[in-house]
Amino acid sequence: MEHEAATVSGGGKGARIAAALAWTGLGLALACGLVEVLAGLGYRWGWWHFRVGIQIMRWSATTDLAAVALALAAAILAYRLGARRALATGAAGLVLALLVAGPPLYQWRMLDQVPRIHDISTDTEAPPAYVAVLPLRKGAENSADYSAEVAPLQKKAYPDIAPVMLDLPPAQAFARAERAARAMGWDIVAAVPEALRIEATDTTLLFGFKDDIVIRVSVAGSGSRVDVRSLSRVGRSDFGVNANRIRKYMKQLAAG
Repeated sequence: MEHEAATVSGGGKGARIAAALAWTGLGLALACGLVEVLAGLGYRWGWWHFRVGIQIMRWSATTDLAAVALALAAAILAYRLGARRALATGAAGLVLALLVAGPPLYQWRMLDQVPRIHDISTDTEAPPAYVAVLPLRKGAENSADYSAEVAPLQKKAYPDIAPVMLDLPPAQAFARAERAARAMGWDIVAAVPEALRIEATDTTLLFGFKDDIVIRVSVAGSGSRVDVRSLSRVGRSDFGVNANRIRKYMKQLAAG
């Protein structure tokens, strides 16, 4: 009898510990998630420099690893004790903590894998030039002038970034390129059929970074060639965003 009572008492104590760990992990993960959102919104609202916001995200992601550990420990303990509520809370905390840690960890991984460049073009010898977006880039940290030093770094990291050849006359290719640009959800700054040039701006979701795109259509034999350039206004490294943006656009263009 005494042994059974002690076992029940011990199990109840273990369940309470599991529940406490689970709620602590869940609460910490939620707090870290809110801090990460605030890091980006704070930059948008002018509270701090974007580099401060990125550092806040790093601190939050590091702290969130503790939430992962707490939630995992709680889930394991609750499973062994058969404490269903604590198990559910621990599992929820673990999922949330992993989701919160995901974006910053992905950025750190990309920072190690991609070169620290922020200007990507399908034509590195004569990249498309910006015209209409230049007034919007006033005060931007990064220049709109193309640097020849970028070309070898881009070719090594993104060998797949290349122009698209269309079996269409320039006017039709331009119309198709414009439809694709609008389908991307970008803010179209200028679409000039006479110059066969389209300029647009894309805004990132959290921090609201502005990246500018220029699309150039030119004659290529009996068809047309479409070149794209994507340039960040701030930041030394773009974490591969500009290259991915061009890839998505080219896929949209190919789809018609």
